[in-house]
Amino acid sequence: MKRKIFFSILGLVTLCAFTSSGSVLAQTKPIELTYSIFFPAPHKNTVLATQWAEEINKRTNGRVKITMFPGGTLTPADKCYDGVVKGLSDIGMSVVSYTRGRFPLTEVIDLPLGYKNGLAATKLINAYYKKFKPKEFDDTKVLYLHAHGPGILHTKKPVKSLEDLKGMKIRSTGTVAKIVSALGAAPVAMPMPETYDALQKGIAEGVMCPIEALEGWKLGEVVSSTTLNYGSAYTIAFFVVMNKEKWNSLPPDIQKVFEEVSEEWIEKTGKGWDEIDQSGMEFVKKRGNAIIALTKEEDERWVKAVRPVLDDYVKAMKEKGLPGEEALKFCLEELKKLQ
Repeated sequence: MKRKIFFSILGLVTLCAFTSSGSVLAQTKPIELTYSIFFPAPHKNTVLATQWAEEINKRTNGRVKITMFPGGTLTPADKCYDGVVKGLSDIGMSVVSYTRGRFPLTEVIDLPLGYKNGLAATKLINAYYKKFKPKEFDDTKVLYLHAHGPGILHTKKPVKSLEDLKGMKIRSTGTVAKIVSALGAAPVAMPMPETYDALQKGIAEGVMCPIEALEGWKLGEVVSSTTLNYGSAYTIAFFVVMNKEKWNSLPPDIQKVFEEVSEEWIEKTGKGWDEIDQSGMEFVKKRGNAIIALTKEEDERWVKAVRPVLDDYVKAMKEKGLPGEEALKFCLEELKKLQ
């Protein structure tokens, strides 16, 4: 009898031990998340995004594990946002304008506001988001936003004035095509991967893009001149968002870590854009490409020429019942403070 009682107690203790250890294992199993990003693995933005994921893993003591899917392997760039909404990926980074019309108010960031660096552009888009809280992002959790350095003109022959640019075939898409038209050139639409060959073969005579693309896409090899038209320079808005249900399922302390790290990565990402812009500039200078600074008077002519693009945005937002005029005014004033 005593022996039976002993083995019963032993069995109970063993069961409790297994139950307890199973509970501990359940508690220590990390929350696994997927991250879709269209930049290739070696790109500065993928490196920074990976470091962001690693920092979250570190600050949560391993409770969150984020697996990166670079190069659009999980969802292509133009399907990334919807992929996050539908749960095809838990987190995603892509470009606002890749789904034109989906984020109408936020298109203010892509306008030729006169950007001079990526850090200012990145700080601006986050300040804009915090002020206006556009409903167009309501189906996801916005972690942070960013924007590249000044989108300016790079051509096969020097451009020092609007007259030099008139009629030239310039690779551009979306809002940038409107900028090119406003400046008197002829926009030529094509995907970025086709731009090198188009410039080489003369299908296009120039391109509007950030300086980093001169090295990153090797475009500095097929253009010979860069015009620093900073007064009419544009940028492109990027988002980093999380699936809403997944976000709501996270414990509050982990949500706090995500928000803290994301806030820090605003500045890191803005500076990252400026670093690769600087590298792109050094790349073309070593090649002997011309770097042309517009005179103050000429730069003002370019600013005046693109003003209708800003006015069209305000008109379009008014028709949609959105505060486009307020958003544009805020961005212009805020950008002056940041640069």
